[in-house]
Amino acid sequence: MARTHVILSDDLIEAIDKRFGERDRSRFLEEAAREKLERLELGEALVSVAGVVREQDYPEFADQRSINEWVRAQRRTEEAS
Repeated sequence: MARTHVILSDDLIEAIDKRFGERDRSRFLEEAAREKLERLELGEALVSVAGVVREQDYPEFADQRSINEWVRAQRRTEEAS
C-alpha cells in the first residue's frame, strides 16, 4: 500500500470525519475513489457500445411502451413454464 498527499477543503474533511471519523478517513476516500473510477469505466464502456443495437433489429425496444409490452410477455412466458 502506498501513501500519498491529498489536499481537501476543510469543510469536506469535516463532513467526512463527522460521518466516518478521522481514523476511517483514508478508507472512505479510497472507497470513494474506487466508486468514481468504476462509474467512469462504466460510462466509457457504454459510449463504446453505443449504436451496437439498432432499432430495426429490436423493434421491441423502440420506445417505453414497446419495452413494457415485451417485459410483460416475457413474464407471462416464464409463468407458463
